[in-house]
Amino acid sequence: MARRGGTPATVALARAGIEFKLHPYEHDPRAESYGLEATTALGVDPARVLKTLVVAADGGLAVGVVPVSGTLDLKAMARALGTARATMADVAAAERATGYVAGGISPLGQRRALRTVVDVSALDHDTVLVSGGRRGLDLEMAPADLVAITSAITAQIGRT
Repeated sequence: MARRGGTPATVALARAGIEFKLHPYEHDPRAESYGLEATTALGVDPARVLKTLVVAADGGLAVGVVPVSGTLDLKAMARALGTARATMADVAAAERATGYVAGGISPLGQRRALRTVVDVSALDHDTVLVSGGRRGLDLEMAPADLVAITSAITAQIGRT
């Protein structure tokens, strides 16, 4: 468990007393998919590695957390949020709101905590991995802990 000098994500987990494992890896700036890069570098099933996607809905931002092996279903995300429509957020707006850079946006320790929806498939695993707040760092934890610390709802928002 990380204690000091970590990212806002690791600090948030440590403060909450949530058990997690650090999984650093060498990030390749030429990688086309940050999530798939992590699965390859760490040798982890892509269904257990989750990507954090920021969407715009009802004039605000929210976060969808889905397996890297699939995509975010924007219509399902809108339904989960109780809005008519959701679109992918502008990258600069997502970075400003979360305090992280694209490819390293974590659902944890965001500058401004955004409404979060975690794909229900995450609950099928003993542990899942999410971005640790920078490219080249994933954090492994129980999916129930991820849902709890982010005050997330779970819904079927991913597509394979």
